Amino acid sequence: MALAALTFDFTTPGRILFGRGSALQAASLARGFGERALVVIGGSTSRPAGLLDRFRREGLTCEVLQSSTEPTVDMVRDGVERARRLGSQLVIGLGGGSALDAAKAIAILATHPGDVFDYLEVIGGGRALDRPGLPAVAIPTTAGTGTEVTRNAVLASPSHGVKVSLRSPFLPPRLAIVDPDLSSQMPPDLTARVGCDALTQLIEPFVSLRANPLSDAVCREGLRLAASALAIAVHRGTDQEARSAMAAAALLSGLALANAGLGAIHGLAGPIGGMISAPHGSICAALLPLGMAVNLRALRERAPGGEALRRYAELGPVLTGDPTATADAAVAWAGMLVTDIGIPRLSALGLTTQMVPTVVERAVVASSTRANPIVLSPAELTEIVERAL
Repeated sequence: MALAALTFDFTTPGRILFGRGSALQAASLARGFGERALVVIGGSTSRPAGLLDRFRREGLTCEVLQSSTEPTVDMVRDGVERARRLGSQLVIGLGGGSALDAAKAIAILATHPGDVFDYLEVIGGGRALDRPGLPAVAIPTTAGTGTEVTRNAVLASPSHGVKVSLRSPFLPPRLAIVDPDLSSQMPPDLTARVGCDALTQLIEPFVSLRANPLSDAVCREGLRLAASALAIAVHRGTDQEARSAMAAAALLSGLALANAGLGAIHGLAGPIGGMISAPHGSICAALLPLGMAVNLRALRERAPGGEALRRYAELGPVLTGDPTATADAAVAWAGMLVTDIGIPRLSALGLTTQMVPTVVERAVVASSTRANPIVLSPAELTEIVERAL
């Protein structure tokens, strides 16, 4: 990397609070942003109950909005209307990535005129979200998406069969509280798929065209943590050290993708997720080893002396723990990992061969694909998906 010519910016939330038990401070810290809160929770009502009680004891008036599935355009529109009607002074996201994305979207749209479609990319007007939203507080209860620190929010539009993003430098929450205790009760299948989402969000930014020294540092530490802890967290969920490591890896993955972009794996995962009802993390995991393999081959063929190939080589020791491991060993490690932790193939998730051309057509123009370390042809993108079926 030529530092003399290097320019970059690095976006983070206003504050990040990490550590076991840190959620106990959430009520008093959230109260500092106002008294009336719209609280967006995930599918479970029992897990956030204790924190909701703390919020109310602290003097917050809480209106609860449940996001039991991935957030849709209609659900966010309803949330914005509710926040405005109630005069909400802040929005709290408490749950997995879906609840947090919904909270972030509602918070920023509440201070912007018009409809959510005016600001969506691809299917909407793409207008700029150019002013701060309501203060948002993000408290993840899973360890995977890292959306508590990102500057985008992914929304589904079932009528279009796609997932698209709102993007803005004003989207990162004012406060992110990451408490590993909140994700320690995840079952193995959920641990596996959200953990693979975090892993993919560390690998793709590390080899991305937009990588920079700060994102590199974040990725290297996040990869070290995820590589050593993910399988343990899946198979021995009571291992608190592994749980803490994965919570940290997920947080770091969010910082990485927010500042260095992603790649073709996410470029494919987005369209697939819009076409089938399957968890995003499972889709990414199924694509990961094949996406790495095709990228590596393309780099060797068309950019053999480039920086990206050196970065793939660095993944070998980082992921395997073997200082002599190669880039091919990194690909093999990823393949063995997703098999070991029970990630299903795309066909088992509902993707069919007939859907592949549409997936590839949409992936070619996806924003994530633009940061891939090398331009992959439609044939190469097709190969990734078909080998993952």
